[in-house]
Formats: sequence, C-alpha cells, structure tokens
Amino acid sequence: MTARPCLLYVTDLAYPARGRRYGDEDVALTARLREDFDLALCHPLDATALLDAFDAVVVRNSGPVLGYREAYEAFRERALALGTRVYNPLHGRGDMAGKQYLLDLTAAGYPVIPTVDRAEDLERLPGAASYAVKPKAGADSMGLSFLPYEELAGLAYGELLVQPRVDFRYEVSFYFVDDLFQYALYAPDPERRWVLEPYEPTAGDLAFARRFVDWNALGHGIQRVDACRAPDGGLLLVELEDLNPYLSLDRVPPPVREEFAAAMVRSLGAFLAQGRP
Repeated sequence: MTARPCLLYVTDLAYPARGRRYGDEDVALTARLREDFDLALCHPLDATALLDAFDAVVVRNSGPVLGYREAYEAFRERALALGTRVYNPLHGRGDMAGKQYLLDLTAAGYPVIPTVDRAEDLERLPGAASYAVKPKAGADSMGLSFLPYEELAGLAYGELLVQPRVDFRYEVSFYFVDDLFQYALYAPDPERRWVLEPYEPTAGDLAFARRFVDWNALGHGIQRVDACRAPDGGLLLVELEDLNPYLSLDRVPPPVREEFAAAMVRSLGAFLAQGRP
C-alpha cells in the first residue's frame, strides 16, 4: 500500500474574523482534503516546531501576520532552511511579501488604486475627500485610518502607505487555484463588504484579474484578486492576497465548492510531485 502524502494544515480556527468564520471554512475544506491526504491541523504559532514532520505545509486561514510577525518570520526562515514545501510557496509577490507590490504596480502603470509611501510623492495622488493610511504589513483593516489631505504630510513614513479613498460602486473578488479561475464573489453594498454574492465576470473582468495572477508567477497555490468598480466603470486592484486568502466557500453553490476542492487536490498533487524546492 502506497503511503499517502502527509500535510500540516495551518489555521487559526478561533480567529475572530468580522463577518467570516475561519474555523467553519477550514473544518469543511480539510474534511474534503482528507479523502486524498493524511492531514493534521495546527495553530500558526505551532507551525515552526512541527513543519519538518510533514511532506508539505498548507497555510490557510492563519490570521493577519501582523499579530504574530516574529513567529511568522521564524516559520519562513526554518522552512527555507529545511527546504520544506510550503503551499502557497514563499516567493509570492503579493500580500505575502507585504504591501510593496501596490507601490510597484502603481509605478508600472497597472490598474491599481494609486499608492505612495513618501510625503514628497503625495502630489502624485488624485484628489479625494479623504485618504486611506495603512501599514505596509497590515491586513484585515488592522491599522487602517482615513485622513484629509492636509494631515498626510505630517505622518511618520517608512512603514505606511497612502491611497485616495475611492468612491467605488462595489468590491469584487476573483479566486484562483494555480492560474485557473474558480469563481468570483462581490459585495453589492459597499457598507456591508462581507455580505457576498456570486458574481458572473465578463471576459474583461477575467482578463483584469488574470493580469495580476500572471504578474505574481506563483506557479502553484491559491490566490484572491480583490478589486473595486471605480466610478468610471473600470476595475482597480485593491489587494492581491497570496498568503492566506479567506475563500468564502459558504457563499458559492455546492458544485462550485466541490470543484474548488478538487482543483486544490490536483494542485497539491502537482506541487508535491515537484519535490523539495
């Protein structure tokens, strides 16, 4: 009998996410993954001590890294030192590496909410009623504030980003396994951003989302491309989540949920077949 691959699945089942139930999603998804893999769950603070006993580590709903930054850096360092296979792979260029990509994509002319991180660059931002100020290592709205333009010059830059507050029509998210689109969800009411409904993307919408997946060049893994529909009708990137994106699987029909899980199984199988990095 051939031994099945053994996975360490990293999740914070008790994380108090607003409008989302991390634990429910990971309990349901791991129940499906157990059909193909031997699997154990652990809290992100325990992952470093356990990772070398498994064929691969799957990082899922582990919460904002800002809450355990030193432990996460220790996990990355040990995984890289041991050559441990981590899914998503640790070379992601999106939120996995902080918010620098928003600056890089702004400079490269991508359709992203304009972003700066220096007082001398504030003049490059379009006019807005207020501006979002967020930490480069932030997530889940941690550290987010909104300020008028006249207060921006006095900020202590270095670890902060500034963006105009966009008066968008709605937010929409595109979910990918590897480079394969799975489904899209949107929040029709901007004031209730976690009340999501299925969204049928146009060819243009998918081309927009795929542009960022291609840019990230992750190879294997789960990515969520978050965007907003600007007043002119175009889409602007809000976030490229490639570390531990919440999937809102409870918001999609059962066949879509099953196909996502099947795609993840295929992706993990191909990823494990590559051998150690």
